[in-house]
This record gives sequence, C-alpha cells and structure tokens, in this order.
Amino acid sequence: MAVDPRVDPAVSVVFVCHDGHGRVLLARRGAGARDEPGTWDTGAGALEHGESFADAVRREVREEYTADALDVETIDVRNVLRAGSHWVAVLNAVRVDPEAAAIGEPHKFDELGWFPLDALPSPLHSQLPATIEAFARWVRSNG
Repeated sequence: MAVDPRVDPAVSVVFVCHDGHGRVLLARRGAGARDEPGTWDTGAGALEHGESFADAVRREVREEYTADALDVETIDVRNVLRAGSHWVAVLNAVRVDPEAAAIGEPHKFDELGWFPLDALPSPLHSQLPATIEAFARWVRSNG
C-alpha cells in the first residue's frame, strides 16, 4: 500500500510502550497497514485538532493496544521525510501493564510481542531504528 502523500507537514505522536523492566512492546504490521506490512514497529498516530501530545498518545495506545498509558513522557522530536510526506514525529516513552496489552486494531497489526532492546525481532520498520535509538538514550539518562 502506498504512503499517504502530504504536501504540508503533519504531526504524529510516536510511542514506545515499555514495561518499566527493559522490555518494549512491538507490533507486526499486517496486510492492512498503511506501509511496510510484515515489519515490526512501535505505535503511532496523527495528532487531532486541539489535542495535547499526551492525550493523543493515551488515545492511540488504547486504540492500538487496548491498554492504558500509565506514564507518558515526551523524549524526542524529529522530522520524518518519506516518499512525498513530511511528518513531525513527537516521540514518547509510555509505560503500560504488559497484561493489559492486546491487538486493538487487527486490520493493521497481526502480532504483538515484548522484546528487550538487545533482541528485537526482524524485519524492522524503516523508521524503528531511529525511534529505538532515541528510546535507548532516554533509558540510559533515566538510569
């Protein structure tokens, strides 16, 4: 499926869900995913008009993973330029209860898994390495 072409920059909230004990939650993108089906990725979604970053993250985590965001912290912002689109990605670290996580959007994802940062599955979504690098920096700085 083609990437949604955007002329003007749009804002997305990207979130790395973690369990607070070194594992991150990744979803394998299914056949109905917007791009790169079959790859593993964190969650993300577009910021809606009037919504705060944290509220957008909480909404998206519930939609994608059926879990409540227990802690939300913005950890990075970056420009993502791909195939005619420009997204301003606001990256967040989000602690969730692993027992509460499930696939909330089966038309987009076909598998979930918890992984330590040094044992991620493959193949990875093309944007995931930069996201994981920023998350790893945040983990190191928060001891």
